[in-house]
Parts: sequence; structure tokens; C-alpha cells
Amino acid sequence: MTASGRRAGVLAAAGALLAACVLGTTPSLAASDTGAAPVTADATVLPVQTTGPADKRFNIVVLGDGYTAAELPAFRADVEKHMNVLWSTEPFASYRSYINVWAVQTPSPESGVDCDPGLDAPRRDTVLDMGFWGGCNAGSVQRLLTMNSAKATALADLVPGTVGSNRQIVALANSTTYGGAGGTYATASGGNALSSLITPHEIGHSLGGLQDEYDYYARGVAGGTYEGGEPDSAHHTLLTEQQMKDQRAKWWRWLGDKSDSGGTIGRFEGGMYDTKGVWRPSRHSMMKTLGYAFDQVEREVMTQAISAKVDLIQDRTPGTAPIGADRSVWVDTMHPVGGALDVTWQLDGHAVRSAAGARGIDLRALHLRSGTHRLSATVTDPTPFVRDPAIRASGALTRTAAWTVDTSIRTQQAPAAAAFTDHTATTAPVGSSSVVYADTTHPATGRAPSVRWSLDGRQVHTRGNDRDLDLSALKLRPGTHTLRAGIAGSSDALTWTVDATVAEAAYALSEPLRTVRRHGKPTEYVYDGGFTMKLTATDDQQGYVVAQFRVDGDGWYTYYGWPTDASAPYRFTPGGTNIDNLVYGKLGRTRAVPWDDATPDYGTHTVEYRTVDPAGNVGPAKKFLVTLVKPKG
Repeated sequence: MTASGRRAGVLAAAGALLAACVLGTTPSLAASDTGAAPVTADATVLPVQTTGPADKRFNIVVLGDGYTAAELPAFRADVEKHMNVLWSTEPFASYRSYINVWAVQTPSPESGVDCDPGLDAPRRDTVLDMGFWGGCNAGSVQRLLTMNSAKATALADLVPGTVGSNRQIVALANSTTYGGAGGTYATASGGNALSSLITPHEIGHSLGGLQDEYDYYARGVAGGTYEGGEPDSAHHTLLTEQQMKDQRAKWWRWLGDKSDSGGTIGRFEGGMYDTKGVWRPSRHSMMKTLGYAFDQVEREVMTQAISAKVDLIQDRTPGTAPIGADRSVWVDTMHPVGGALDVTWQLDGHAVRSAAGARGIDLRALHLRSGTHRLSATVTDPTPFVRDPAIRASGALTRTAAWTVDTSIRTQQAPAAAAFTDHTATTAPVGSSSVVYADTTHPATGRAPSVRWSLDGRQVHTRGNDRDLDLSALKLRPGTHTLRAGIAGSSDALTWTVDATVAEAAYALSEPLRTVRRHGKPTEYVYDGGFTMKLTATDDQQGYVVAQFRVDGDGWYTYYGWPTDASAPYRFTPGGTNIDNLVYGKLGRTRAVPWDDATPDYGTHTVEYRTVDPAGNVGPAKKFLVTLVKPKG
């Protein structure tokens, strides 16, 4: 059976939904009324994050269903939580500046959605006709949350400049019941503990073409043995590690690296709904277990996919006809939050070293010989997230602009007042490790305006590229700082607040048998069974703060409460807790499904915790120890 056929079978048989996710299915089964006028009549488009024109960005359009007019503040809070969890996840954190986010706010006549939580629950009068059980279908599954896709499209179309090819629709239901669906569109229950983790997973499918790494079809039923040929999937293989190295195939460049989702990149059996006969790069990643990061293999794919949605060269000296040697030539680039792009200038095939990194070049300074010359500017993303040279050289991460320069041509003077044309948004604090940018006007002749940076009143020097300022290089002290950008000879100026104070996290544990405190050592808590941990995060700035934890140095895991209750603490036990045939909270070596190793992990374990605030600041890890003692007898 083909992969798409399998997924259709999963849907029909209430199949494998780790995150209530079905890749390749459009959640549009709930209603037949496709009239566009009623659904758009009371809709309001709210820009949540605007980084540039919609037609030059990747756009996430978030819809809400079952939120009454009085409940719209709850919808906006759910959107904020979902997006801040997304921004805590790489590569979305580093490429946040490539993405616009829009919320389309539509009050529903009634609160809630259909068949929530059961088939005998009332039907609700809502904008998108969302419903559990695949739209109240007794042959479906409770957690399959569907909507009217035609109505969703009509609402998304209200955002100017967005079309199917440059946007991802995410619809949130006003519900705390676990559920969602994925594919072309994604749905999730807005108030469930796990719902904010569905969005990056679904974008992994729809944008990156990533496959599920589940080793089962239906929950509670182990998958079979894979019998096909070498998968097309970038993160599944039949090859051994040695074969990958010998053939330079699949993820051979990442083998042995510490995985961002825990452990090391290697070869782990199971994936694509089969338990045996196919292997994935890491023990658990976002495509297998919600809450973990993309591993490096998936992250490389997603970096290319996000970057492919934009043009690294946003603007340039115009024209295809030859230009004079007496003018200035320039490119305006994209500006990743995680690190500035590289720009290399070449003249007649040789690097112009004096212009290395600069976004513009004054041709008069080159003293060109008479005749015609070829000038080019190549913009490259040096991100460490990519190791494959083919991906690095692709249009997603490398773009070149070229001009023919003719020394016999004289450029007409066209004075341009020095001013800022584009910049990092000044309306919200920027993180202390962010790259902040400011683009300016470009004169036809003469030197381009110089951007001058200052922090707390003291000048910050830049070399080559003065359009981007990497704050991480400044190693800022904790606190709030003022960043300014000005232009020589102009009164035009920009001001940002820099948030260099990390959010704080605190933990609360259930009552231990005893507490052990040793000088210079983390506090140790001793239990003779399971225990609970609640993490709370506070910040000096507004916005939802993401808390994360990890056990014994494994991958960082987003804290969400407990799967059945976002306000409940997370529960750890020696063998884990089975909830709807998925396993949560096994202390020590993790379990995702009931057939994973259930050997209890007694002894002493290290629990670390940290925060990621709305500005992107990642707090230092703090830790405590937990010792589980074996029951007597």
C-alpha cells in the first residue's frame, strides 16, 4: 500500500494519531454549506506578527471556531501560546523574521464545537462547523477534529497577499478536549495541554514533506515490518550507518552528533507506521513524539523549506541593461533572526575583497578599465543547520544578482534622501541574541547611507555589513537596554528595547519521602513511587513563556501540564502512564508506546528545567535530583 493510501486507511479506521494528526488529509468533512458571505461577514484580520509584505513571506493564518464574541480574548490568548511555542522551536526561532502571522477573528453564535467530547454532545452553531469524531461520524475517532475547508479558505483569503502556496492555515477550536488533524490545513483544540505542540508537527508535514515516525497505524497496535524499497523520506532508511557513510547517503553527515531531540544521531528502528525493517535518525523527535525538537536531519529539511518560501534577495539595483561604472550597486537581503546572511561581490570572476559582507558597492572606488565588466552579488545563508552542499547551493539558501557594467555609460543623477526603508519591528522587545536589521534608501551615485548603531548611548562598531547587528556578539548584561540606529547626515532614527533578562522558572513537586540538601550540590528528592512536577514561568515582559525540561541529559521537552489537563502537573513514574495508548512520564529511559521498554528506572535522576521567553531568550538550565527507591518485598 502506498504511503498516501496508508494515511487514508488510518483516517477511515481511526488510525495512528500521535498528535491527532493525519498527514495528507484535509479536515473538511464536517459540513456541506460552503457559502462564503456568512462566514466572512463579521471576520476581522488581526496582524499578530508582520515581518514584510505577505506576498514575500511565509504566512501562518490562524482561524478560530466556537469562540463567542465574549470569548475572543481567549482566542487571542490561544493564538499567542501556539505561536510562542512555535518560536521556541528551531528552525522557526532562527527564521521567525521570514514568517508573518495573521489571526482571523470570527465570533461564533455558540460556544464550543460539535460532538465535544462525545457523539451524544450537542451540535453547536459555529463559523467553521468544527467537530470531533471526524465531524460527528460514529465510524471515526473522537480526537479527529475536522472543519469546513471551503469556509476556512474564504476566511484565509481575507488576508491580502496570501494564497495557498505561501500560507499555512491553522484552525483552533474552543475546546479543552484533546484533538486535531493535519495535512493541507491543520486543526487543534485551542485549550488542550498538547494542542500548541501540534502546529510545528503539522507544518513539518505540509511545508517540509516530513513523514511520521510513528511505529504503528492504530494506537495500541504495533505496526508490522516494512517491506518496501529505500524510502524517499529524508529521515527514513534501510541502510546501515556504515552503508550511509560509504554511499554518502541520507543523514551520513550528521551521524554521531548529539541530537537536538535527545541522544545522538544514529539509526533507530521504526517509522512510517512500521515497527520493524525501517530506521529513523533519532530515538524521539517531533515527528515521533510531540514536545521534543526536530532532530538535525528534520531541521535541515525544514530550514530549506522555510527559506524556499522567500527570496534571499528582496530588492536590488534594477534593470537588465548595462549600467555605468560611476554608480552605486546594492542588494537588500532577508535578515534571519538567528544570524546574518553572507554577501560576496565578484567583478569579472574575482572577489571584491574591499566589499566583503557589504550590501552595496560604489563602482567608482574600483577604478575599472575601459570596456564592459560583469559584476555579481551572491547572497548565501551560512546557517549551521545545513550540511548538505546541494541544499546550501539551492535557491533557498543561495541567490545571485548580476549586472553588466559599461564604463562608457554615464549615470543620471537621481538624489535620494537618506532614510530607513525597512527594519526589525520596534513595537516589541528584541532578544539579547537576536540579529536586528535596518535597511536604507540607495542613491544612484555616491556612497550608500551608513547605518550607525548605539547601545545605551554608546556607539557599536560594525564591519562590512552595517545593516545587521548581531546582539549575541555584545554579550549584554541582564536587564533592559536601548538600541538605536541612525543614518549619517539624517534625522531619521530607530529605537528598540532589548530584553536581556531571561524568564524565571520555578518547580513544585509532590511531597517526597525525604529531601536531601548537600553544600554545592543540587537538592535531591527521594520517592518510593511516582511524583508530580509543576513548572511555572514568569517574565518581566508580556507574553506567554515556554517552559522546558529534560531528564538525564535527554532532549529538551516542552512542558504543557498533563495530557488530560493543562493545569495539572506532569507525572513521573518508574514505568510511565498509559493515556489512550500513548505513554507519558516514564522516568529515565523514555517510552512513547506501550510496547517500548517498560523496565522501571529506579535510582537517581537529574531533572533540568529552563525557559524560552517571547523575545527568544533561552534561560540557563537549572536542576534538581530525584531518587526513586524500589518498593520493599
